Amino acid sequence: MDEPDKVALCKGTVAAAENGKVMIVTSAITLTEVIKLKGRPRLLKAEEDKIADYFKHSYISIRNVDRFVAEYARRLMWRRSGLWPKDSIHVATAILNKVAVMHTFDDLLLKLDNKFGSPKLRIRKPDIEYQMDFGDLDEQTPKNKK
Repeated sequence: MDEPDKVALCKGTVAAAENGKVMIVTSAITLTEVIKLKGRPRLLKAEEDKIADYFKHSYISIRNVDRFVAEYARRLMWRRSGLWPKDSIHVATAILNKVAVMHTFDDLLLKLDNKFGSPKLRIRKPDIEYQMDFGDLDEQTPKNKK
């Protein structure tokens, strides 16, 4: 991934999840959506096992998109004309599963912070601080300097 700023922001959330402090909840459509991200080339088939294995972590809860979620998402779209179908499913999934904070880098979704749900769903960029450990120092050391 060539977006180190986004990777750095996500590391805190993943580390907190790995340590049992948070649960990452996502819609089942994420399993396919990650193959082709907006503005990025499609991932190669060779990445399939890596992607599948990642979503099997115990700290990631995959939520199905059933009729109830889809109809709720459709109602959200009627309320917000700029909300895209896949995004509405993510927002509906978060609200219906009582997720307090939804993380995204999508500017359109960020504008919907505190607009939906009861209590209101917080929509933010990942903001859980990451604390480096000695393993991180090894990753940052240039290969020829080790």
